[in-house]
Formats: sequence, C-alpha cells, structure tokens
Amino acid sequence: MNATKDKINIGISVQIIQKQDQRTGKLTEGKVKRILTLSNFHPHGIKVELENGKIGRVQNII
Repeated sequence: MNATKDKINIGISVQIIQKQDQRTGKLTEGKVKRILTLSNFHPHGIKVELENGKIGRVQNII
C-alpha cells in the first residue's frame, strides 16, 4: 500500500520499512513524529520519522 501524504498525520500509528530491512521486508511499528517526504506521493512510500527516532517509508496505516 502506498499512502499519499494527505492520509498521514503526526501522531498516527503506522508500519514502516527501514532502509536496512528492504530486502527482508521487516516492518517496524510506531507513531509518526515528522513527515520527511516533501511531495504528496512517493512510489516506495512516504518517508517519516517515528517517535522512537526510526526513519523509514510508510507501508501501512494502522
């Protein structure tokens, strides 16, 4: 699933894929702290920073 930026808000719970996990597909869960992608859409997912400091691209909104 590739969510557009307008569906992602600060504080919502999401699952992201971090750069080092792209080959394995391992997802990391957390709440959005910052939205890092400038455009409204990105083919690999909107890049966000979670409250725990992890950075990755949104795969699912929980």
